[in-house]
Amino acid sequence: MQRKAYVTGVAAVLAALLAGCTGGSDGGDTTDSSNSDNAGAATAAAEPGRYRNLPEPCGALRADTLDSLLPGIRELADEEQREQAYEGEPTLTYDNDRKVGCRWKVESASATNHLFVDFERVVSYDNAVSDDDQARELFAAGREAADLPEPTATETLSPTGTQSPSGTQSPSGTGTPSGSGAPSAAGAPSGTPSGTPSGTASGTPGGTSSPTATPTALQPRVLDDLADEAFLDDELSSSGSTAKQRTVTVAFRTSNVIVTIAYEEQPATVGVAPDSKEMQDRARKLAAQLADSLAE
Repeated sequence: MQRKAYVTGVAAVLAALLAGCTGGSDGGDTTDSSNSDNAGAATAAAEPGRYRNLPEPCGALRADTLDSLLPGIRELADEEQREQAYEGEPTLTYDNDRKVGCRWKVESASATNHLFVDFERVVSYDNAVSDDDQARELFAAGREAADLPEPTATETLSPTGTQSPSGTQSPSGTGTPSGSGAPSAAGAPSGTPSGTPSGTASGTPGGTSSPTATPTALQPRVLDDLADEAFLDDELSSSGSTAKQRTVTVAFRTSNVIVTIAYEEQPATVGVAPDSKEMQDRARKLAAQLADSLAE
């Protein structure tokens, strides 16, 4: 009889323990479900970017585009050398799904041109931050690093060809394109002739050298008509007696992809500055083509 009572007591204790475990399990399921819902809400808030891969960079440019950006490419007599010039040279990368680029360099009798195109696909590893938000943050940092100047009023020509000086000079180191209608002297008092014909750059043959004043439309600036956001930088080297090299950079972001174009030209003639408007137009046209191809 004593043994039977002992067994019954043990059974009662086990039953109580099992009941407690069952109750704890139910409570745990409720907590897990709540955590799962919260995690799902965080994941839903941080959506992935539109792009999961990148284009092949050296094949992203059309032949006629390269003809425009690299005029010397058509002057190459050797067919094999010309084909290699069109192909470009891919940049070293360790993850073709995240960052790719291509470089071109062509020398001609008049100038040496460099072109670099870079694609970067941004991925956020923070569940609370979307790929687009991460790309937006990185692009803002790049724009800040470019240190774009505030737009300044500069001399322009009226439709009749007369000067309308504002008395303000643009930041040093930037140039005015030849034939763009910019006056030869900046900051001249109203009604004072510049001493050079209207619309002609002074001091150099053919008007290819740049005075210090740069039209507002050609200054480094944010671009409102390209992709989700974009900016343009234009820098002219300040080297003294050597040929001046101009670098035009156009960067834009579309969703979680950032594209950077760096276009350089160094004339073979000492003292000649590359045409700012012409280079900017070429770089912006390429940027628009690449943005359109990404949107397809």
